[in-house]
Amino acid sequence: MTVSDNNNQTASAAPALALYGKMLTFSRLQFSTSDLGAIEAQLTETLSNKSSNIPILIDSDVEQDLSALVELLWSWGLQPIGVVTGLLDDQAREQRLAIFPADGKRIERIVPSKTAPTPSNKPKEDNRSESANDTSTESAANIPATETTISSLPDETLLSAQHITSLIYDQMLRSGQSLNHVGGDLILTNSVNSGAEAITDNSLHVYGRAQGRLVAGATGDKDARIFCQVFNPSLVSVAGTYCLRDNLPEHVIDKPVQVKFVEGEGLVFTVMDEA
Repeated sequence: MTVSDNNNQTASAAPALALYGKMLTFSRLQFSTSDLGAIEAQLTETLSNKSSNIPILIDSDVEQDLSALVELLWSWGLQPIGVVTGLLDDQAREQRLAIFPADGKRIERIVPSKTAPTPSNKPKEDNRSESANDTSTESAANIPATETTISSLPDETLLSAQHITSLIYDQMLRSGQSLNHVGGDLILTNSVNSGAEAITDNSLHVYGRAQGRLVAGATGDKDARIFCQVFNPSLVSVAGTYCLRDNLPEHVIDKPVQVKFVEGEGLVFTVMDEA
């Protein structure tokens, strides 16, 4: 950039800031109570540790002591970045928190079972779903799911979960569903339909048809990768760098693909050998 002085001379100057677009992934926490004790009890059941560092958006149906709520969330390793517009707008302005517009349709958060990893427990290709383009409007509430909260696991499992908590999920992700896993790889043996999203802070593996939004390295891990058997997402992101469907290289569509982030190049798409 150049600037002109009063003598019509130009001088080089480094810009004080640069404005550019980059995808940031965060989770939404919806609150139906202002009871901090009840909220902390739910956090105890939901989170396995206090070091997840997940950016979150506060969405509350009731009045809150926003300052106290923010302090509680920070104590659990969560990072409140703003609120959904509504009851908390005035308090958010006082605390210099961002105010996000409400959306018309909420994404349903899938809560899978959390279990200790087992060695060599890789999904097989023959588990691939044959109904990848399923557009059923069946309610996700009718999909059976086993839920095991961290608080119910034995102490030995809690200790081992600190270093590896990769998650294998066998059900199809339907439109409107979101699966968000922190602490290890996310392995989907079924498909991700259009309108669904799969998010992890490590690497993402999809052994069915991969549509929807695919996010790996959600907390900034540049070594994270995405592996798909049939690659056709609406959005793909690794470590905050993203690419929309219209900008994907045509030769990778519907192919087995690996996506990784390379410094200085951005996202790199590689068609994997079909051996």
